Amino acid sequence: MLYSCMNNTKWNEIRMAMVSMESPPLWKITFLNGYESAVDGEWFYHFCEGGYLDIRYLDIMTHSVEQHTMVGTILRAIHLPGIEVSTGYRIWGYADSVSYVDYL
Repeated sequence: MLYSCMNNTKWNEIRMAMVSMESPPLWKITFLNGYESAVDGEWFYHFCEGGYLDIRYLDIMTHSVEQHTMVGTILRAIHLPGIEVSTGYRIWGYADSVSYVDYL
């Protein structure tokens, strides 16, 4: 059984924060049905295309130490369910009832 960790407001906060960056990171979405989107870098239109209802998780891929640090600061300010990974960050849209979900 999965439960929602996010809402449209939080997804939009991520989107607008990434749009405002001088050099936004790449992203990829894994949906509830297992489909993975292509890697994309366009946050304003592509990220919100189709809505947020079926996002299992979002992978934000950083390409430098500076960008990684900046993205982490932004995500922590929004206070999102997710984890830091070596290639960037994973933000949970849904989690199962037995997994512990930490917040950035």
